[in-house]
Amino acid sequence: MTERVGAASLIRLMQASHIGTLEQLPRMIAEHAAAVGVRDTAVFIVDLRETVLRQLTGEGLDAGAGGQEFTVQGSLPGQAYQRVDLLAEQIKTGDRACGWRWWVAITDGVERLGVLRGDTDADEEPMRQALRDLASMTALLLLSKRSFSDSYARLVRTEPMNVAAEMQWNLTPPPAYAGHGATVGAVMEPAYEIGGDAFDYAVAGSTLHLGVFDAMGHDTTAGITANVAVAACRNARRQGASLTETSRQVEDTLVQQFGTSRYVTGILADLDMKTGRLTWINRGHHLPILLRRNRWTTELVCPPAGPMGAELGLPVIERSEPLEPGDRLLLYTDGVVEARDAQGTQFGRERFTDFILRHHSGEHTLHETLRRLMAAVLEHHDGKLDDDATVLLTEWRAGHQRRLTP
Repeated sequence: MTERVGAASLIRLMQASHIGTLEQLPRMIAEHAAAVGVRDTAVFIVDLRETVLRQLTGEGLDAGAGGQEFTVQGSLPGQAYQRVDLLAEQIKTGDRACGWRWWVAITDGVERLGVLRGDTDADEEPMRQALRDLASMTALLLLSKRSFSDSYARLVRTEPMNVAAEMQWNLTPPPAYAGHGATVGAVMEPAYEIGGDAFDYAVAGSTLHLGVFDAMGHDTTAGITANVAVAACRNARRQGASLTETSRQVEDTLVQQFGTSRYVTGILADLDMKTGRLTWINRGHHLPILLRRNRWTTELVCPPAGPMGAELGLPVIERSEPLEPGDRLLLYTDGVVEARDAQGTQFGRERFTDFILRHHSGEHTLHETLRRLMAAVLEHHDGKLDDDATVLLTEWRAGHQRRLTP
C-alpha cells in the first residue's frame, strides 16, 4: 500500500510542477511528502564551488531568504552530499527518541545538486526507499526550472560573478555525466571570474565527444573567444565533421571574427564507448594524460597543430589509443599545474596526477575527487588563482563496471 501511495504521490507532484516555479517547489514537495509519512522536508542546493548547501525557501526574489546553510565539509548533510548517500540522525525530545531526520543526496545520474531533508517516525526500508524516490523526483524538478530561474542562479552563488564567467557557465554542459559505460566530470576555477577556459562534451550514439579550450587572455574578450570556439566546434560536429575538420572550422570562424589577434588552444577527442578506442588531436594544448590501473600515468603524445585562430598552417594529425576498462583520461588547462604557492612552487603535473590517483581509488566518486582536487589547487594558491584552471576527467568502465551511478 505504501509503495502505491508513494508512486501516486510522485506522479501528482510531477504533474503539479508543470506550471510551477522554482520558488513553489519547497511547498509542493512538502505537501506530497506528507502523503508517504515524511514531514518537515527541506531542499538544500549546493553552490558553484561545492562548498556550502543552501536551503531553497522559495521566498520572493531571494529563494534562500531566511534559510539554513550547511558546509559540505564537516556537516552531516555535507557527508550525505559527498558520499551520495542516505544518512540519518535521531530526533530527541529531552532524553526521549521521537523519530529520525534523514539527509539524502539529490542527484540526476551522477550530477549532484544538493540534499533533501525529511523527518520520519520510523527507520524502515520502505521509508528509506520513499526518501530516495522523492530525492530523485526533486532532482528532475530542479533541473526543469533552473535554466530559466534567476533565483536558482542567485542561490548557488556566494560572491559576484563577472561577465565572462556568466557566459561560460551558460555555455557549458552539466558538470557530470554517466552512460554507455563512461563517466565524465568537470570543474572550472575561478568559478566567478573565469576568463577564457571552457570544456565541452556530448554524446552521439556510442561516441562521446570531448573538448577542452583555453582562449588567449583573461578578460571578457577571452570569454567571448572561448564561446565562439565552442559554438563553432558544436556546429561543425553536429554536421558530421571529423576532429580535424572541426578544428579547422573553429579556426576559420575565429579568424573571420577576430583576424589573428585572438586564438584558442585545445584538445578535441572522440571516445568510442563500445570499443574504448580514443581518437584525439592537439591544437597547441597540454597533452592528455592517461591514468591506468591506478598505478601509472602517461601523456598521450600528438604533434601540435598550433592554436586555433593563429593560422600557422601546421598539419592537424589525429592519434588514437585503445583504452582498457577503468582507464581515466585527463584533459586540463595550464591554470591547474601552474598555480603557485607563496614560495613560487607550482602545483605541478606530478602532484595533479598523484592527487587523482590517491583520491579516486574507490573511496570517492569521480566527481567528489574533482571537488577535492580544485579545493587543493585553490588552497595551494592561497584561495585565488591568477589563471583559469579547468579539468575534464573521463573514465571508461566498459562492461566491467558495477554501477555507473553511486
